[in-house]
Amino acid sequence: MFVLMPIVFFIGVLAIAFEDKIKINKAAVALLMAVSLWIIMMLDAYDIFIERSSVLYQTFLAENPAMADLPLKEQFVNFISNRSIVYHLGNVSETLFFVMCSMLIVDIVDKHGGFKSATQLIQTANKRKLLWYICFSTFIFSAFLDNLAAAIVLIAVLRKLVPDRSDRLKYACMVIISANAGGAWSPIGDVTTILLWVGGNITAMHQVGHIFIPAFVNMMVPLTIAHFWLFKKGARLRVEPLPEIEEGVPNITMQSRRMILVIGILSLALVPVFQSLTGLPPFMGVLLGLVILWIYTDVMYSRTTRVEESDKLRISALLSNIDLSTIFFFLGVLMSVGALETAGQLGLLSTYLDTSVHDPYLIAFVIGVMSSCIDNVALVAATMGMYPVAQATAELSPYAMHFVRDGGFWTFLAYCAVTGGSILIIGSATGVTVMGLEKIDFMYYLKRFSILALLGYLAGAGVYLLLFA
Repeated sequence: MFVLMPIVFFIGVLAIAFEDKIKINKAAVALLMAVSLWIIMMLDAYDIFIERSSVLYQTFLAENPAMADLPLKEQFVNFISNRSIVYHLGNVSETLFFVMCSMLIVDIVDKHGGFKSATQLIQTANKRKLLWYICFSTFIFSAFLDNLAAAIVLIAVLRKLVPDRSDRLKYACMVIISANAGGAWSPIGDVTTILLWVGGNITAMHQVGHIFIPAFVNMMVPLTIAHFWLFKKGARLRVEPLPEIEEGVPNITMQSRRMILVIGILSLALVPVFQSLTGLPPFMGVLLGLVILWIYTDVMYSRTTRVEESDKLRISALLSNIDLSTIFFFLGVLMSVGALETAGQLGLLSTYLDTSVHDPYLIAFVIGVMSSCIDNVALVAATMGMYPVAQATAELSPYAMHFVRDGGFWTFLAYCAVTGGSILIIGSATGVTVMGLEKIDFMYYLKRFSILALLGYLAGAGVYLLLFA
């Protein structure tokens, strides 16, 4: 059964990648995968922990000597349930709470019209100009919101600015590339960078300082080619944008809407500052921002007389908008990786890679390419399980130094895992979401934009290696 566990994980990851073919939600697959792996571990605990001399299990017994007097079954139950599951669930919860609060803050700002100003700032009928406006806006928004939220916001803007669908598809595909590039250089720009940041593998300022330029190059190479290839000089939109009708939010002044936008953006952008000043986990910072936004909107709505309309936009009412399917998906994937780490398969894989490949940058580069078709959350989580963060000491070998906090491996992995997802449209949550929103065909993206994304990926990786390797 020890060998069965990675097989179950591999089949689960494939089922997630081909969600649109098998018509089973990836959250259901991820949860089934996680539960199955922990069940297999419990059923075959003797072989996994005793016969294979598990270091984690031996450490657990050494730290809890009273356990040695209990029957083996009770030892296994305590180790798997009380130590391993609780330990991994605690780590996973930090990430899940961060993601949930971020999603809610973005939804609150959006529902109150905070992003509508972006439509007026980037409005133009010139196709080439609009391409640059859209890509740069996506790149910046992705760093401060996260690439998925930024893509959703920009697609909503595109629907107002580009009514013609054939034009809009080209911009939407470039949004995917720009969003993943922007998400790579920010600790809150993608779920994988959140994982690396929360897990202590990389610090916020180090990530920004080392990945911003490669990520910028990753966007600029496809954007420059697309500027000349997609649209002719002076080309204008086939259908002019319709004048936007202000829908309005009941009894909310423009000043209040701007304040909600400012609070929302600062709640996310200042989380790294909060973490460095207090030493508390990042999810506490984003919770604080959410609470401030909650109090502000509750006070604001308490002053309106149209109670029935204002209640629809209160945060207590918007809680139901959280995408629980995505949260369950992350839970399933991360707990699956926790099972493989506990059982020891990830340790064996890391030993094999160290022996056979022995090049941290090549490992990270290949993981980036793999993320084009395999979910990057699962890949990065598995990689973090394979390579625990090493403590920087004088005795560490040059190879091992790549795996210390802010080591070259983790930094390059943050770039590769996020931007590699742009090579195929199914390679990232951003791509899959935009694919669903605009009904983009897989082959449409593959024929027109995969080569652009690959060139950007290679160029950004080359720049990083030249600057920091």
